[in-house]
Amino acid sequence: MIKEKIQQLSKTIYNDVVANRRHIHANPELSFNEYNTSAFVAKQLDTLGILYEKMADTGLVALLKGNKPSNNVVALRADMDALPITEANDVVYKSTNVGVMHACGHDVHTSSLLGTAKILTELKDEFAGTVKFIFQPAEERLPGGASLMIKEGVLENPKPQAVMGQHVMPLIDAGKVGFRAGKYMASTDELYVTVKGKGGHGAQPQQNIDPVIITAHILVALQTIISRSNDPKSPSVLSFGKVIANGATNVIPNEVKLEGTFRTMDEQWRKDAHQKMKKMAEGIAESMGGSCEFNIMHGYPYLINEEKLTASARGFAEDYLGKENVLDLDIWMAAEDFAYYSQVSDACFYRLGTRNEERGITSSVHTPTFDIDEKALEVSTGLMAYLAIKQLGN
Repeated sequence: MIKEKIQQLSKTIYNDVVANRRHIHANPELSFNEYNTSAFVAKQLDTLGILYEKMADTGLVALLKGNKPSNNVVALRADMDALPITEANDVVYKSTNVGVMHACGHDVHTSSLLGTAKILTELKDEFAGTVKFIFQPAEERLPGGASLMIKEGVLENPKPQAVMGQHVMPLIDAGKVGFRAGKYMASTDELYVTVKGKGGHGAQPQQNIDPVIITAHILVALQTIISRSNDPKSPSVLSFGKVIANGATNVIPNEVKLEGTFRTMDEQWRKDAHQKMKKMAEGIAESMGGSCEFNIMHGYPYLINEEKLTASARGFAEDYLGKENVLDLDIWMAAEDFAYYSQVSDACFYRLGTRNEERGITSSVHTPTFDIDEKALEVSTGLMAYLAIKQLGN
């Protein structure tokens, strides 16, 4: 049976996948600068005899056709970029690029997809259809590598019926995976606000227009947009993590700068909220004698897992791993540029467990101590190969 063959192949190539993951982890590159990583992936694809082309400068897209006839196409996606974080792990594969680290598991995603490609190459005689491998740059930085690759035609010639991706999840034990159908991850927008007033001596507030007080009113008032204008059944988050009022104990500054994030799972509400936030902030500032510049950097859309595709993928995962190793996921208000694929194609984005409490592998993504239980790499390569073959109708 094909399942047993894939499971055996995932064991056979395990050491190679681990080696690839460690190489990529030790040599991380930031978004839009994944030149060496891209070259490494290209070399591996050359070894496998899989044809590919470059896209979005450092991205790659490759095609593998099964030897049985079929027009069905499924796309599998991995991201390649790292984060500007200094690694704190004491491991042999520790980052050699100081200040840059694969703290979000993209080294896992890339090495896993290469492993999946190797498995499927070995099984070309066993399946019908075409698998499209997407090695994508810059998931971590706007405008997102996914949007650029889509613009350059990554989902055309041939057009896939489905796009699938996986992402590490340190909350889930290695050996398990998680799925959620429907809305799964939030859109994300960056907010950059400048509140202007008239600075001066703190002992003479009557002579000033205090932007700090204006800012305080704006920060509190904006939260009412979430609590009073948004449908409470629709998740929405507004958070400001940076407030700079560069005065002193007795100095009122001329301006205050804010930076924040707005996230939701409804594109119409997202658009409406943008207008409400801007109007409210500007109105409050003006009513208090100041002014406000409210700039919104539009980020990724929300991510939706197509119901039928996700249900079938979950069923295949239960068949491959056992029902006890496939979990339900809750909504996740973080963002992912895989969402762009989900907005234009049937898509399924699932989670790969990487946790091992006994070994102390529990750190969250985007932290200096993030790491994985590498046993997860056997699951990541084999399951994705199995999902691809089954989604192709084999």
